[in-house]
Amino acid sequence: MKNFVDELKWRGMIHDITPGAEEEFKKGRMSAYVGIDPTGDSLHIGHLVSIMILKHFQACGNKPYALVGGATGMIGDPSMKSQERNLLDEETLAHNVSCIKSQLSRFLDFESDAPNKAELVNNYDWMKDYTFINFTRDIGKLITVNYMMSKDSVKKRLSRDSSEGMSFTEFTYQLLQGYDFLYLYEHEGVRLQLGGADQWGNITTGTELIRKVLGKEAYGLTCPLITKADGGKFGKTEKGNIWLDPERTTPYQFYQFWLNVSDEDAEKYIKIFTLLDREVIEAAIAQHREDPGQRTLQKLLAKEVTVMVHGEEEYEKAVSASRILFGKSTSEDLRKLDEKTFLAVFDGVPTFEIERTKLPMGLLDALAVETGIFPSKGEARKMVQGNGFSLNKDKITDIAYQLSEADVVDGKFILAQKGKKDYYIIIVK
Repeated sequence: MKNFVDELKWRGMIHDITPGAEEEFKKGRMSAYVGIDPTGDSLHIGHLVSIMILKHFQACGNKPYALVGGATGMIGDPSMKSQERNLLDEETLAHNVSCIKSQLSRFLDFESDAPNKAELVNNYDWMKDYTFINFTRDIGKLITVNYMMSKDSVKKRLSRDSSEGMSFTEFTYQLLQGYDFLYLYEHEGVRLQLGGADQWGNITTGTELIRKVLGKEAYGLTCPLITKADGGKFGKTEKGNIWLDPERTTPYQFYQFWLNVSDEDAEKYIKIFTLLDREVIEAAIAQHREDPGQRTLQKLLAKEVTVMVHGEEEYEKAVSASRILFGKSTSEDLRKLDEKTFLAVFDGVPTFEIERTKLPMGLLDALAVETGIFPSKGEARKMVQGNGFSLNKDKITDIAYQLSEADVVDGKFILAQKGKKDYYIIIVK
């Protein structure tokens, strides 16, 4: 069985680790948890780092706990936030928790009889009946305001030039997260909390509470916050987050995100976001450096992460969809695309509309009169006769061709192509 800390070290996944933690791993199986606030009904790839740490943790024979913060999610973590979050109601939180639990099951073994099977817990279960008076008496008196103010998550928030400041609600967040650690230590024997580097202050508040209440030692381990080589924010595109939910980010868009990362980022990400072993990764990096133009590393990274998140079938569909724009493909490949993938593949392509009642319709009329794909019938005729025009990936050279219902993909689209790179979508209404 691999050593968990050694495994994370070579992958570049350790930012901070409390003294004594490495020695504890040598004593046998440990239990650890990662907290996820259910502020949305889907995880995004920013959550993947913590999930991968839990995945490695379980693969090394240890027992992982995924804590979905039904209680802390009602407050919002101030770490790395410039302003306070909107508070969610219980119904929305319950929905989000259910969706996140479903997504986590793709990464962790919750179902087997193994002694280190993963567990899902929700801090709302132990916080919902804990009164404010009892919490402040039991927990609030143990941690000083000076101690809480010294945390980076608080200092950075208060030092920003903001008229909003920080509410008492957010200020108490680290106490609630610290109590989660104390509760799980007492009731589940969890001695380690894992998280991103921005969670270090909250984690050490938990270890401090455990020391004061139980007289025991607990440990923390954080991973670096993931960045892009160009300084941009990881996991963000012009359209926002890259989600794990295929309804929010299609598997094709998800695959393309990883396929298009820079060479420098690919070398870093393949260690963090895959379970490939060191020898395979180092060989892939070496091969990629010999011929970067082949994008060997990006293709391997995109495959591994897409299969892990969406499965082999969706990965194959994403590769097939990619070939439609960037490689050789057929009308059959095009017709296999579902509507969401079709629109994702041709995002930003000029779009025109024609009435279904006008079909069948002469090709030249369709291209130059009903739409503006060509400025004139003469130019359309020249391109078609010159073997430079395709309809749904099939070459069309007959200027008398009639556009018909048979040309409509998925009941509503026709794909026109001028030359190799210029695509147009005709929506049949």
